[in-house]
Amino acid sequence: MDKLRAYLNAMHLQAQIDFAARCGTTIGYLRKAISAGQAIGEKLCISIERESNGAVRCEDLRQDVDWGYLRGTKKEVA
Repeated sequence: MDKLRAYLNAMHLQAQIDFAARCGTTIGYLRKAISAGQAIGEKLCISIERESNGAVRCEDLRQDVDWGYLRGTKKEVA
């Protein structure tokens, strides 16, 4: 969540509002999720990564999800 916080803090308020809207949520929800350490849904994680042009990756938001499998980058265990 630290990367999302830093990403948002680098923007002025209207840009934050616009970013959240493009992600399908509100800046209030994002700020609440950050401050509460709340798990963000997978769909929203994907939207955040897309709208941030990869600056905030899904892995930064939800380490409990096997994003490597979805990306096809999971390392094989021998």
